[in-house]
Amino acid sequence: MTPPRPGKIIVRQTTPQDFDGIERLSREVYTAAVPWSSLQLSTHLEVFPEGQFVAVETDSGRVVGMAASLIVLWNDYEISMDWEAFTDRGMFRNHDPAHGRTLYGAEVMVNPQMQRRGIGLKLYQARREMVRSLGLLRIRAGARLRGYHRYAARMSAEEYVLRVVQKKLADATLSFQLREGFEVIGVVANYLHHDPESMGYAALIEWLNAEVAKPEDYAGRDPRFARPVKNDLSQLL
Repeated sequence: MTPPRPGKIIVRQTTPQDFDGIERLSREVYTAAVPWSSLQLSTHLEVFPEGQFVAVETDSGRVVGMAASLIVLWNDYEISMDWEAFTDRGMFRNHDPAHGRTLYGAEVMVNPQMQRRGIGLKLYQARREMVRSLGLLRIRAGARLRGYHRYAARMSAEEYVLRVVQKKLADATLSFQLREGFEVIGVVANYLHHDPESMGYAALIEWLNAEVAKPEDYAGRDPRFARPVKNDLSQLL
């Protein structure tokens, strides 16, 4: 018997009817973490509904992906701060659209059984389109280093990130985000507490909105994490 074809996936803004599905998705993705609560999700919609997205399987109505974000004034924070500081412990009450130009990506997750179906691509595309529509400068986020626990005895987190950037290693989260046009601007310890995969480490990543970014916005990146540019001989002919 031919297996049923997978249903179509759409990305749309989150509604309260999605909360139960998001909580179930959280448990599937983060076995060692507390799922997003209805109180947190309700607050996200109160302060910034435009920044909250779900990916939904149209046939079943099942939530198979989710993205949550807020706008921050970056100068109010230190690069070494953890996820809880950037997100007000997941409540987003520090959302600052009046002064901030940085979209902080607090979460992107996809059902582990639905990988490689372009769900993450659609969520990131929706987020970038929203940034452009609001005229924001950039997206910044902490990429938890999901594969670091396998290498922690042999190398530092910074060395691990450098090897991922250089494509000598692959990390399930960071490698995907690099392919999506993000650049690493630092490595943070104790970003996610009680995360055994990353051992608390995250790469701070950035995507700049080319429609509004100026040369000086690109200049402040840590050159250690710059990706090598391949020589294109056709440009020399």
